[in-house]
Amino acid sequence: MTSYLDFEKPLAEIEGKARELRAMARQNEGMDIENEAKALDAKAETMMRDLYKSLTPWRKCQVARHPDRPHCRDYIEELFQEYTPLAGDRNFADDHAVMGGLARFNDQPVMVIGHEKGNDTKSRIERNFGMARPEGYRKAIRLMEMADKFNLPVVSLVDTPGAYPGKGAEERGQSEAIARSTEKCLQIGVPFVSVVIGEGGSGGAVAFATANRVAMLEHSVYSVITPEGCASILWKDAEKMREAAEAMRITAQNLLELAVIDRVIPEPLGGAHRDRDATVQAVGKAIGQMLGELKGQSRDKLLKDRRAKFMAIGSKGLAA
Repeated sequence: MTSYLDFEKPLAEIEGKARELRAMARQNEGMDIENEAKALDAKAETMMRDLYKSLTPWRKCQVARHPDRPHCRDYIEELFQEYTPLAGDRNFADDHAVMGGLARFNDQPVMVIGHEKGNDTKSRIERNFGMARPEGYRKAIRLMEMADKFNLPVVSLVDTPGAYPGKGAEERGQSEAIARSTEKCLQIGVPFVSVVIGEGGSGGAVAFATANRVAMLEHSVYSVITPEGCASILWKDAEKMREAAEAMRITAQNLLELAVIDRVIPEPLGGAHRDRDATVQAVGKAIGQMLGELKGQSRDKLLKDRRAKFMAIGSKGLAA
């Protein structure tokens, strides 16, 4: 059953009527409603195109958070072979909000790392809704060091509202762990590509996405803070999140203009959750292309290009 966002309510009514007609036809043999159902399908598709051709930044944020979007685990299961998970930071614990390990991508050995939000109540609690603690970032550092040692490309999948802000996380050095992870991203001398598959929130996302190539799904978002958090700080009112989302330029299209990212990956009509398989394959194609662009480059060139990329962020779009 499709989960509809607030702005999709008119669409939900039309698609619901089409489903009801087809259910009635199944219960009453000989009842011919296919023409009426097809007319409703056509109307729904037209409405969906109208809704999605000009999504506001806040609506894109809602789509990026849709519970049915493919998550890190889905991409790993579909795109990577021989995945061997590696756990723990060798210091405190294993953070289930961060998953990663050795795998093959298009028959090439790689290290894959990502945030996992979970897909039901139990798994979301276990994964802490994708909000990593310090041990999650330290696990990522360990995996990046291993990849650097064995000359393995790194692929990261970013999907987090931000690092976990709890008392225990702060006591165990959350800010330091994020900074060290970001630093490690800049130090490894292997091809490094990253895809924002949903939310890219704050330093918790940057710590995984300081890569040679960064891509975003069409309706994903990437920002220094959530729109609600920004609104709470600037206007003392979280309900101003729409204005905050507009001002922050959080969309993939905005960030491509600002040179924060390198490419936008198209999503199926209606968002990634409407056709999960097509979305996963599109992300796989983009990862393959980005790794291909970096193949054969020397360690020094990879490091210099990565540093230059992040030093130039914002240079292309500030005048606008």
